[in-house]
Amino acid sequence: MTLVEICVEDVAGARAAEACGADRVELCADLLEGGITPSLGMIGTSLAAVSRIGVHVLVRPRGGDFVYDADEVASMLADIAAIRRLPTRVPVGFVVNALTADGRIDEVVTSRLVAASGDASTTFSRAFDEVVDQPAALDVLARLGVHRVLTGGGRGPAAAHHEELRALVRHAGTRIGVLAAGGVRALNVAELVESTGVREVHLRAPADDGGRSRTSAAGITAVLDALGRSAG
Repeated sequence: MTLVEICVEDVAGARAAEACGADRVELCADLLEGGITPSLGMIGTSLAAVSRIGVHVLVRPRGGDFVYDADEVASMLADIAAIRRLPTRVPVGFVVNALTADGRIDEVVTSRLVAASGDASTTFSRAFDEVVDQPAALDVLARLGVHRVLTGGGRGPAAAHHEELRALVRHAGTRIGVLAAGGVRALNVAELVESTGVREVHLRAPADDGGRSRTSAAGITAVLDALGRSAG
């Protein structure tokens, strides 16, 4: 079965993802900036609103690049610690990222973020699609204990990078998961999974709500239907 993760920005999105039968959400704020860490209030309320699905929280102090100074790293570590103290009935994970100025994984910062996450599941964000050598970066992340990488196989939609995603899945083996992302929709998800061998997909299911970021239950259901899954 293909695991489905929905990127959401509010409590209603988390509820919709669970009600439709998705497996996990990535909770973010300010998706127009590419996503940043949501407030503790939003995280706590979202955790209280669901009873089954996993909630992975994006840890990113600002938009822009993924090269962080010491103060930003301290902020991310503090956010992880605070989130881990929140009460929850569901598994909580963290979506982390840190690159060097020359486009490689910042091993020092990433290792600190992973260590701070304890036994929680960790995903390296689509900052991965900015690195200069993806197979080498995958090796680094696997060695650091990251559980999966969020990637479209390169910049842009996953549909344009089937070959690259397939190669990453082969290279990863059982060491680290590959979570395919980027323009994933009902019309292309089955082909994406069959062509690349990915076992997890990540998508937004946006609803048109006057420019406000909302999650479409119909969009989630359509993806699950395309994968031969029913709501659960």
